[in-house]
Amino acid sequence: MPQAPSGADAKPAAAAPDRDTPLVDTHFHLYTRDMPITDWAWHQPPEDATAEQFLSVMDAHGVGFGVVAAASLYGDYHDYTIRSLRRHPRLRGTVFLRPETDLYTMERMKADGIVGIRLFFRRVPNPPDLRSAEYRLLLRRVRDLGWHVHTLVASPMLPEVIAAMEQAGVRLVIDHMGHPDPEQGVNCPGFRAMLAAIERGRTWVKLSGGFRAKSPEAARAHARALLAVAGGERLVWGSDWPFASFEGQVSYADTIAALHDWVPDAALRRQITGDTPMRLYFAE
Repeated sequence: MPQAPSGADAKPAAAAPDRDTPLVDTHFHLYTRDMPITDWAWHQPPEDATAEQFLSVMDAHGVGFGVVAAASLYGDYHDYTIRSLRRHPRLRGTVFLRPETDLYTMERMKADGIVGIRLFFRRVPNPPDLRSAEYRLLLRRVRDLGWHVHTLVASPMLPEVIAAMEQAGVRLVIDHMGHPDPEQGVNCPGFRAMLAAIERGRTWVKLSGGFRAKSPEAARAHARALLAVAGGERLVWGSDWPFASFEGQVSYADTIAALHDWVPDAALRRQITGDTPMRLYFAE
């Protein structure tokens, strides 16, 4: 496994209670309620979700490292995330970027701990053309920096996004098990396209957001179908803290318990929550 980041904040304050504790949480959000929210925001957070709050949650559960997922509610306002990464070397993060963002800005972000960009097109008016000249340029810079793209889109749009990312040659990480159509489940075209992309070798999927699925049984079926194809080499785990629109209904411990339900094998869990995300997000 790659060496963990150095620095005063590099090690968790609390030791992991056992080897089954996730080492890396690859999907959570940070924000404060006074941040500028987008006009099309689908949720109004009831309280702040600060870096210090989340680090306390991590430490209470023995989780060592984390990757901030850019919060769609705040669009390309990523100032708070970047300041948090500067303070806490245990964290990495992603941002929303306008396609015209220049290389020098992106290089500085990388130095601060940014490891990728997020494309979020669910509930977004007028999704962009990912094959346009401006997005081809952005994706080339993402590839050259060694970053990844992670995405959450409506299932019918997923094959198109996968094709654009593969054409651009960037690593793709798909959020929330691909968010399959609740009626079709693992048989929906988007989910099947995701499984095929995993086998081609440059796509990873997050075992996350199970509480957003139609039912616990549906979430389990999605996870087991992914395991059958991806094993532990193309899967990572995320809590989705602070559980936007499910605040007060889900706990951090619940998300770890769901992981144990989805992945009964302890060695496989360690790969999904340790080896694979450390290589993907913390290798440099």
